[in-house]
Amino acid sequence: MRYPPIELRRAVVIVTGGGRGIGRATSQAFIEAGATVCIGDLDVDLAREVSPHTYQVDVTDRTSFAAFVGEVLAEFGRVDVLVNNAGVMPLGAFLDEPDALSRTTLDVNVWGLIHGMRLVLPGMIARGNGHIVNIASMAGKLPLPGMAVYNASKYAAVGLTAAVRREVRASGVSVSAVLPSAVRTGLASGVPVGGALPTVDPEDIAAAVIRSCRTRRAETPVPGYLAGWDLLAAVTPEPLMNLGRRLVRDDRALTSVDATSRAAYEARVAKQSP
Repeated sequence: MRYPPIELRRAVVIVTGGGRGIGRATSQAFIEAGATVCIGDLDVDLAREVSPHTYQVDVTDRTSFAAFVGEVLAEFGRVDVLVNNAGVMPLGAFLDEPDALSRTTLDVNVWGLIHGMRLVLPGMIARGNGHIVNIASMAGKLPLPGMAVYNASKYAAVGLTAAVRREVRASGVSVSAVLPSAVRTGLASGVPVGGALPTVDPEDIAAAVIRSCRTRRAETPVPGYLAGWDLLAAVTPEPLMNLGRRLVRDDRALTSVDATSRAAYEARVAKQSP
């Protein structure tokens, strides 16, 4: 269907996790397009370097998220675009991962999206216009050793986005997923990237998010040629797929992580675990 256009230079945009990585690049891209960007982040000081409209938010806590949205509505009257970006990516063997860390991964990567959409969608639907972008991952389509629970959270994000998109399709509000491959951010610290595995920069994801405000596509993989992954996975025999995976070393998150380089990121995630 054709969605009502969103004029970015007049838009009010919410970005969660906008202080670092993809969220920071996305916030900056919206600001450059003329939008008013409101960032919700645990690290307020870092996010304030990007936008003066910054609020301390725990996306896993509906009350915290609701207070954030309420403040934005009180000041600006509406939300035109929501970018559910906040996410965590613990790595390691499935059997070794503590339950608390797995729970944090699901709370941030799945419940964060649920809270955001349930809080913002009613206003968008009432106005008959709006756009939500959930930052998912190609890990929502491609299972990788050493990322089992993260994979589960991103598969959930892809399915959640697609289902909600169908539910609200007649309202004028679009719900889209952006699916990055490996991104050069803190989430990937300590993991050897590159080679045969496509690697992108946060700015590439930001550009895809901005583009989705115009195209309103259901899914946007980054890089774009990964749009063919579903078909490739469906027609490739498992033995041949396993061979290809070994050749590109798809187990890097399990076997080749530099624990020293990753320590700071893991410590920050651990602080969010109950």
